[in-house]
Amino acid sequence: MSEQMPPGIPRSFVSDTEDDQFPSRIPVIPLRDIVLFPYLVVPISIGRDASVRALEAALPSPRKICFVAQKSPEINNPKNKDLFRVGTVSVILRMARYENEVRVLAQGLKRVKIQRLVRKQGYLEALVEPLEDDVPALDEKAALESEALVKTAHEHFQKLVGLGKNISQEMLQVAEKTDDAGQLADLVATNLELDLGQRQEILETVPDSERLRMIIRHLTKELQVLRMTTKIQSQAQKELGKAHREYILREQMKAIRRELGEEDDKASEVKEYREKLTLKRLPEEAETRALSELKRFERMHPDSAESTVVRTYLDWILNIPWLEATRDNLNIKHAQRVLNEDHYGLSDIKDRLLEFLAVKKVKDDLKGPILCFVGPPGVGKTSLGRSIARAMGRKFTRLSLGGVRDEAEIRGHRRTYVGAMPGRIVQSIRRAGSNNPVFMLDEVDKIGKDFRGDPSSALLEVLDPEQNFAFSDNYLDLPMDLRNVMFITTANLLDPIPGPLRDRMEVIQLSSYTLKEKVEISRRHLWPKQLSEHGLKRTQCRIDKRALGYLIEHYTREAGVRNMERELASVIRKVTRKVAEGEAGPFKIDKAAVIDLLGNPKFKSMSQLRRSRTGSAQGLAWTSVGGEMLIVEVSQMKGKGALTLTGHLGEVMQESARAALTYVRSHAKKLGIGDLDFSKIDMHVHVPAGAVPKDGPSAGITILVSMVSLLTDRAVPRELAMTGEVTLHGDVLPVGGLKEKILAAHRYGIREIILPEDNSDALSEVSDEVTREMKFHFFGDVGKVLDAVFNRGGSSTVKKAAKPKRKQR
Repeated sequence: MSEQMPPGIPRSFVSDTEDDQFPSRIPVIPLRDIVLFPYLVVPISIGRDASVRALEAALPSPRKICFVAQKSPEINNPKNKDLFRVGTVSVILRMARYENEVRVLAQGLKRVKIQRLVRKQGYLEALVEPLEDDVPALDEKAALESEALVKTAHEHFQKLVGLGKNISQEMLQVAEKTDDAGQLADLVATNLELDLGQRQEILETVPDSERLRMIIRHLTKELQVLRMTTKIQSQAQKELGKAHREYILREQMKAIRRELGEEDDKASEVKEYREKLTLKRLPEEAETRALSELKRFERMHPDSAESTVVRTYLDWILNIPWLEATRDNLNIKHAQRVLNEDHYGLSDIKDRLLEFLAVKKVKDDLKGPILCFVGPPGVGKTSLGRSIARAMGRKFTRLSLGGVRDEAEIRGHRRTYVGAMPGRIVQSIRRAGSNNPVFMLDEVDKIGKDFRGDPSSALLEVLDPEQNFAFSDNYLDLPMDLRNVMFITTANLLDPIPGPLRDRMEVIQLSSYTLKEKVEISRRHLWPKQLSEHGLKRTQCRIDKRALGYLIEHYTREAGVRNMERELASVIRKVTRKVAEGEAGPFKIDKAAVIDLLGNPKFKSMSQLRRSRTGSAQGLAWTSVGGEMLIVEVSQMKGKGALTLTGHLGEVMQESARAALTYVRSHAKKLGIGDLDFSKIDMHVHVPAGAVPKDGPSAGITILVSMVSLLTDRAVPRELAMTGEVTLHGDVLPVGGLKEKILAAHRYGIREIILPEDNSDALSEVSDEVTREMKFHFFGDVGKVLDAVFNRGGSSTVKKAAKPKRKQR
């Protein structure tokens, strides 16, 4: 073990006589983390057995020994490869033995290069040669350069001491008196903060001037570090002094205010909060928590970070309407009138709200319902929420859940987080200003889910009347009663909503609008609204019903009326431009005016697209934006019995096509195509609009009828559409989305539909306006379907039975 001794040399050390002899073979002592430079006296502790033996071998005159740094201080028994090749031959000046170590005082003499290392009698011995600067006497230029280097090193060394470097006064005096470049470099190197590699590099650098340049570079770097450290300490001291001064001044101001009988800002703020808490109606638990936080706030320094957190928390407690509520307007006739003013149709929803008001009128403590409006875009789900709030006299607040992925958006963050806030449920109720608003949660089917949690799971407590009486927000950490809130959620699709969440809501389906409904909605609501938004009066511009119907059929194709409103706005903008250009009007918008203002129709009538041709049939499909017409085409060509499916069909629809082909092949004789060899033909099934993905089993009947039409050369009537799943044995299975499909068929001019027998009860959901104009056939067997399609007027047709008419509002 080797390390520097503590300051002070014991008296038991004895002096040695100087000897200028320089042996070529010399004992070696490896040093850990120490590089011994020539001319310097250094105390060293020696503890390893090999090093002690080397020291004992060197003690006889001339007491010379070579100190060499080892590359890694962790090695206890270094080999040749573990030692550097340049060391320092030193003379042992004094020595003292202790129980576990020997301490020596050694003075470096010369740099040496180790030629060869050998192990002798338990210690290392080296064959060395001096490593000296062989530069001849300096010329005048080199002498001037050396003098400049020495002067620069002196100046930097003095500056280092001036900046607080811990260097003894004796060392500084010795350095000032040293004019030799090499000696000065070695002297300064021992007082710099250098690692082992840097010290060894300096030791191995032979030219004195180059070594001194290296030292000056290290001096410059250390000076920069010290200056920066001094600057940082000065700034910190200055800021600390400023803070201390502000504290003293603040305390003096408090003392002056107390003498004058005035309150300081903190006391005034605490008093203000206490007055607000006295006037605010709070639940018992919330009041207790607020008073507790106020006591903490009173004891805090006003500028502390925690003080700001508590202040924000108190503000939230005071601003939330814990017990403030609006009074419900339970006049059923008034509510019915408001709903009819704002929306046309939507009888089911209106009935449900009027039922709620009736029960609320009889039983005052009725819990708020949890409704879920499901329907295609543009049918008025969101606007209906505002209308319900207006009818009941309640405040309205809305929260869009589309794309929300963080559970904290619903429940809030805990106060331990920087910038924490309550969740959006609490924020929305605070904005509403009452604890019983109509709260609309829009797009509940589009909630996301990732590593930050599942927001839909956080909504389970919010939308459960058995739990939401004590809803706990992470930020407030207080129970909040949500039973009086009327929650309404909206969705385009029911399937993406998680089952537990869907189970907590009363689902009300909103279907597509019929043509008549769209005309009435446009005439009563959309047209007046757009006239008002564009600054026109009703007397300046009128539109007739036939123009509205033509615009709906040829410029929009949707389940709702959103695009219809855009087209009406486009018509009114063009009329507004004419008014601005000086035309007097009034303007009447008819069919010709619609074409003139909006250009050629965007959509052709379905009657123009449909044809009575073999190998083609009209099906019905359900989409997230309502029902759609689906045309299936089948063609055959010579081949090897392959089936080709195109039109961006999903796996289920492809399986329906294969099942239909299997049925046709297995019943070929019965269908009158028994002489056809299917192994010699290929069949191609195509559904137009190939860029739109299509899937589902309900096209099974349509595909089968198209195949039979092609193979028997009989056309399918153009006024007939169909839907239903087909099995290999020819059974017709029920399908979903019947209401939307029937409305789509009516919208496209279809007046006759074939449906599965088990779906006969679905007609009760369709308005009389539609069913009166259509004829329905219900079948459970494919054979009867084919008979009804190709043998018109057969006894297999079943017409829809009459049903009670629904009262229109």
